[in-house]
Amino acid sequence: MSASTQGAKAPYYYVPTPSSHPVMAAVGLFFVILGAAMWINGHEWGKYSFAAGLAWWLVVLYQWFRDAAHESESGLYGRKIDVSYRWSMSWFIFSEVMFFGAFFTALWWARMHSVPALGNLDNALLWPDFKAAWPSVVAGATASPANVVEPFQTVGPFWLPTINTALLLSSGVTLTIAHHALREDLRARAIGFMWVTVLLGLSFLCVQGYEYYHLYTALDLKLSSGIYGTTFFMLTGFHGFHVFIGMLMLLFITLRLQSGHFTAERHFGFEGAAWYWHFVDVVWLGLYTLVYWV
Repeated sequence: MSASTQGAKAPYYYVPTPSSHPVMAAVGLFFVILGAAMWINGHEWGKYSFAAGLAWWLVVLYQWFRDAAHESESGLYGRKIDVSYRWSMSWFIFSEVMFFGAFFTALWWARMHSVPALGNLDNALLWPDFKAAWPSVVAGATASPANVVEPFQTVGPFWLPTINTALLLSSGVTLTIAHHALREDLRARAIGFMWVTVLLGLSFLCVQGYEYYHLYTALDLKLSSGIYGTTFFMLTGFHGFHVFIGMLMLLFITLRLQSGHFTAERHFGFEGAAWYWHFVDVVWLGLYTLVYWV
């Protein structure tokens, strides 16, 4: 009898021993955020804090996932734990919806309220040359005062964002194929398509990194390029970070599949990672439409 089958019949609710993983992960994220803020503002030590915090966080994340996988394969997780994990993942994704919802709302508010308000009659005395258009400052604009934001060019959907859209949508398809293969107990097929999914996610990150380089060097579009640059890089940057997290989750699940973990009937670790990845896909579709097209 497999550990997963034993866990399915466990009549109790397993309570793990106290763990330092949540606190240690929070410490790593603290230094990631601190380092990012310092780096953006030109502090030399910011990049070192960011790199050290990210490395620390990744190590803790690996240990956390490893311990959870060991508990699952030891038969300690019953159906009650399975239900708890499903609810926990659902609420986690809901919190992420609220997180991105705040940034989408900021984008909508800036375009529909803040910029038009700056172009009304009251502000005409302060900025007589200001044009209430989105984005507010572009190459060749004469908005006053001219030294507030350096002129920049906007970014459209072609071609890098469209390529990334194709990559993410394709990864959702390959992930679904892998899921169906696992449910049919076709492990080799599931592993193969999972590796394809991971590679598609990595390709997305590489393309986005190249896009950022192009924006900074060719279009002069930076994080400091007014409300347009701020909302653009905050939305796409946080989404890219979530793609990175999702790719790590899928990589760990793939390695577990290769180690013989999961069964056709019980594989919520796989399903939870798949939920998260599909959520990342949906967020990107919103970004692709509202940031690059509209």
